[in-house]
Amino acid sequence: MGVEDLIAYQKAFDLAMEIFEVSKSFPKEECYSLTDQIRRCSRSVCANMSEAYRKRKYERHFISKLTDCDAENGETQTWLRFAFACEYISEEYYNSKLEKSKEIGKLINYMINNPGKFGCN
Repeated sequence: MGVEDLIAYQKAFDLAMEIFEVSKSFPKEECYSLTDQIRRCSRSVCANMSEAYRKRKYERHFISKLTDCDAENGETQTWLRFAFACEYISEEYYNSKLEKSKEIGKLINYMINNPGKFGCN
């Protein structure tokens, strides 16, 4: 089993790709701020989860990287709020992606609270 098999990873990857697609329509003046930030943090959820999974032999490292993952997921929610407030995304889109992000957060927290189920000693 690899990190790509984890439901949390799959959902986070899908959300990051959905955010990437919608962010293509953001104004050019947002290129180096909101657009860049929302893409980076949404992708970092998966990147940190990959690092955590590879460090699962060491429970503290695993949990530490997963807390980074959770933090990036929280940042993604914040940038989604900004995109909505700036009227770059619809309320329906915002609510949909926010719910996905909250579900990902629950999965990450399950991993944090149950490291033994993911190969930690």
